[in-house]
Amino acid sequence: MKETTTADLGSDLSLAQQYFDSLRRSEHLEPEKALLIALLEDAIDTYRKFSRAQDREGKEQFREAEKWIMALDDRWIFAFNNVCELLDLDPDYIRRGLREMSARAPLQAATNHRRGGRRRAA
Repeated sequence: MKETTTADLGSDLSLAQQYFDSLRRSEHLEPEKALLIALLEDAIDTYRKFSRAQDREGKEQFREAEKWIMALDDRWIFAFNNVCELLDLDPDYIRRGLREMSARAPLQAATNHRRGGRRRAA
């Protein structure tokens, strides 16, 4: 099950949101599972939203999410590794996808800036 689930996420983490949405629709969630999904979604959203933050508060939000996601310690019940395992997700696969997204972000921003910067007058 884990291989199928994580394969659905692909390298584009926007698919993670689609996965979580379909999971909610496809089965009745126990309250504990719903909590774990909400926790994971919030961390991924925060990581993505603040990955290029310039202000102090945004950088701090990113650092907190990154610290939790990248931590390999699984002694705490709500550690990233444990949350992923309880949801039948591969934590290393999700980390890899987030790192790839962060690595692509500067290239995409530069490309979008170049495209938008040279508009021709009609």
